[in-house]
Amino acid sequence: MEVKRAMRIGIYGGTFNPPHLGHLTSARAALETLKLDRLLFIPDSLPPHKELPPGSPRPEQRLEMTRLAAEQMNLGDCVETLDLELRRAGRSYTADTLEELHRRYPEAEFWLLMGADMFLSLHTWHAPEKILSLAGIVAFGRTQEDMEAPFEVQRERLYRLCPSARIYTMSVPGVRSVSSTELRASLRAGGGSALLPPAVYGYILREGLYGTCADLRHLPPFQLRPTALSYLKHKRIPHVLGTEQEAVRLALRYGGDVEKARTAALLHDCTKKLELDGQLALCARYQIPLDELERHALKLLHAKTGAYLARDVFGVDDEIFTAILWHTTGHADMTLLEKIIYLADYIEPTRDFPGVDKLRQVCYDSLDAGLALGLSMTVQEMRERGNPVHHATSEALEYLKGTE
Repeated sequence: MEVKRAMRIGIYGGTFNPPHLGHLTSARAALETLKLDRLLFIPDSLPPHKELPPGSPRPEQRLEMTRLAAEQMNLGDCVETLDLELRRAGRSYTADTLEELHRRYPEAEFWLLMGADMFLSLHTWHAPEKILSLAGIVAFGRTQEDMEAPFEVQRERLYRLCPSARIYTMSVPGVRSVSSTELRASLRAGGGSALLPPAVYGYILREGLYGTCADLRHLPPFQLRPTALSYLKHKRIPHVLGTEQEAVRLALRYGGDVEKARTAALLHDCTKKLELDGQLALCARYQIPLDELERHALKLLHAKTGAYLARDVFGVDDEIFTAILWHTTGHADMTLLEKIIYLADYIEPTRDFPGVDKLRQVCYDSLDAGLALGLSMTVQEMRERGNPVHHATSEALEYLKGTE
């Protein structure tokens, strides 16, 4: 009978100040090489060996950046970001973290992931013997030649500390060598985006971290795009980018304002990830009027809260505001931009449902015919599911029939 092996969990800790592409490349290499079942990113609170630089992000900001970076790996539930060190008072000692994780996962096999500098100083950490007894060590180097001599000396030192230690050193040739200090300086000078996951870069701009002073109300597209993505769950990013692509196409086809279409498309789902409580809190904050159906329909609320947030944070004009506001229900006598965003959201390239190909074709033959078909399909779907149809959708469809 085949014996089932223990779950293998990789642990990647650090200040993540900020998390960058080098972290993700190394983590993916370790996950694939060791066939890890789970990967845990754990930002530390107070690192034992160094002080956080002045002006560093707050712990919750580093946690959110790390979460956004981890999602970038697109590995679903097998990658998770934990706040256990941020919740613990005092210095963040790896030995304490490993003990806590062993209590959570008593049957698991742990591997501690770290870069070359951390590996070469491991013998100076708090309770190194305990660390080596609780987890295997995976150390990254850029090339075999760069790391072999110093790594060999360190391996021998650690084996003397703990003869049963499990140590795996690996080269990651594709990894970009990133100095966090230099990256922070580059961000202050207006650069650094190429070394960061897009959503992390957008979050940094949005929060004004590391001395960035982006004017969120006048962002060029290359900065607006990642900033918009920083609001989303990772699985929604392809949809939003697809909506941007489709909105630009429709604007070019029908003489709309391309940049307004782009902005509305990028921001149309900026509050989509919020649950009902969060949506209603924004409605209260912005004093958004709601009808009875909207108070209980999460899908309807995000269009309203998204429009108000886009106006508050990004300073969008009334035309973009209403395009976001009505992108879910539509309404009678829609503007050109409202029609473009409603349909771009409906037919963007990742959409796959019965009738979408026909709808796409009709949209590019006639925008109003496409809008009428899209609204009709929505009404039919809602009725088939036994759900109420919002009055604005019915009114939009009736208005179009009256203009034929």
